[in-house]
Amino acid sequence: MSNTLFDKVWDAHVIRKIEDGPDVLFIDRHLIHEVTSPVAFLGLKNRGIGVMFPERTFATADHNTPTINQHLPVQDELSANQLKALEENAREHGIIHWGLGDENNGIVHVIGPENGITLPGATIVCGDSHTSTHGAFGAIAFGIGTSEVEMVLAAQNIMQPKPKKMRIRIDGELAKGVTPKDVALYIISKLTTSGATGYFVEYAGDVFEDMSMEGRMTVCNLSIEMGARGGMIAPDEKTFEYIKGRRFTPKGTDWDKAMEYWKTLKTDDDAVFDVEYVFNAEDIEPMITYGTNPGMGIGISKKIPDSEEIEGGKSTYQKSLNYMGFDEGSEMAGKKIDYVFLGSCTNGRIEDFRAFAQIVKGKKKAEDVIVWLVPGSHKVEQQIKEEGILDILNEAGFELRQPGCSACLAMNDDKIPAGKYSVSTSNRNFEGRQGPGSRTLLASPLVAAAAAITGKVTDPREML
Repeated sequence: MSNTLFDKVWDAHVIRKIEDGPDVLFIDRHLIHEVTSPVAFLGLKNRGIGVMFPERTFATADHNTPTINQHLPVQDELSANQLKALEENAREHGIIHWGLGDENNGIVHVIGPENGITLPGATIVCGDSHTSTHGAFGAIAFGIGTSEVEMVLAAQNIMQPKPKKMRIRIDGELAKGVTPKDVALYIISKLTTSGATGYFVEYAGDVFEDMSMEGRMTVCNLSIEMGARGGMIAPDEKTFEYIKGRRFTPKGTDWDKAMEYWKTLKTDDDAVFDVEYVFNAEDIEPMITYGTNPGMGIGISKKIPDSEEIEGGKSTYQKSLNYMGFDEGSEMAGKKIDYVFLGSCTNGRIEDFRAFAQIVKGKKKAEDVIVWLVPGSHKVEQQIKEEGILDILNEAGFELRQPGCSACLAMNDDKIPAGKYSVSTSNRNFEGRQGPGSRTLLASPLVAAAAAITGKVTDPREML
């Protein structure tokens, strides 16, 4: 019987099938952070039980962490308490913990791949919706709730209904200035934020095969933003080369054995998906969002659509535009912005900083724009310094902050003020996502860099 990549990985992890119910799924890797884990550990304590396989769980501090002066005590009381709880719970249960200042610390979906925790064919969960990032390695990865975090800690399994299967194929070659972030935002603009609800997505075709591993992570990261349970890309030589030799990858004969299995992880030629979509690479240009969900995106050269062109209620559409202070039919290019944020689990990796530096090199930051450049981990921060990118940034008038989730979400000190416009490389542009009343324009690192130099929404192709 022919199977999809998703079927092969999922079925290999089913401990028990419940008739007319969910599957009991074994979990290979469990990532935790300070926000969703404290209540789960409290549940274990109240039940008088421990963590079944502590060596399969990895803890890092990221959501509530400051991105300046991390050597000082965290001022926000709630954040400080959550960070302390994560450290104490990890110590009590023998879980690896990378807190503030640790060389391995960083955003949970950045440090997983960096350290070889993320592997092909694995099942990976975390109390965070963007766990789908890890699907770039041919893993089944998805976010879970607090009660499910407790279940995985206690039993290393989870009860989940098996999602339906979707394949998205894009063939051809991306044009200059078009990045993986643009590809993802383009797909979401076509499918809408609910178009993949109930599905697990496999990305296939020339565009994804040509992407770097970091690019694939960006695409899989954003799968959740079109309603999918997760996204994945079949592992290939790029995948194996990326993970080889990392801290938690198999070594020696174990590597050889793992490779035999990993090379089978691809969709069979005649496997059937529940639904398939096909797009053309040449139709994609640098993207920018104009509304209050990731599906409200257009090519940067386009105009904001009229309500008649949009499916759904006109009043809801108008409410979104009113919040953003935009009008139907107006151009996005040229709109003034106040903040730029480069970072997050979507675009906080070294390739994102290389792209940003490519645009700003030899230029100067716009004086009236505040720019937060936040690496996804200390390892990324070190690479930025070693590759001379920090020098380019400093010469252009930018400063580098310390690792963390930062301005992706308003859970730390990096908040966008009410009414201000932020070009952000993060993943969500919901009302108040970056701070109460903040207005977020999702974009690629290239678009963010162009905006940081010009002070307005600018097509980066003009600056390459």
